[in-house]
Amino acid sequence: MVYSHRGELESSRRAFTLLELLLSMSIIVVIAGITIPVNQLLHVKNDLDMATLSVSQVIRKAQMLSRDGAGDSAWGMKLQPGSATLYKGASYDTRDASFDENTIFPPTIAVSGFDNVNFSKLKGTPQAAGAIKLEIKPYEKNITINEKGTVSY
Repeated sequence: MVYSHRGELESSRRAFTLLELLLSMSIIVVIAGITIPVNQLLHVKNDLDMATLSVSQVIRKAQMLSRDGAGDSAWGMKLQPGSATLYKGASYDTRDASFDENTIFPPTIAVSGFDNVNFSKLKGTPQAAGAIKLEIKPYEKNITINEKGTVSY
């Protein structure tokens, strides 16, 4: 118990004032206002990184299967918005669709450039060199395939 200077009993209860509550809430709002956009940008960048890695792996798998002569055939990769298709055959149009393997990535990622890569059977060299651009604002990644079949990003 707490007594005042007059000897009267005072309440020892403490409470938050309205000002303290408003200050606490405004600090929380400012922190959330900063972290939410940063988190969204990191999520977008992660999606692009994962799509780049996935497309590169499909290209390398097509090259490996061609080099090994798997199924006594050449192999390739066709890139479309939202997916990369590994296919068996000398071209996408003449492929054996029963061997298709689709790798999905977010459709918000824009695809441009080299969209079809065919590798020669046993040598594993691409029919043409080129670059693939994957983009989601404000980020972009390029995957290049040189004439020897080296894939870099």
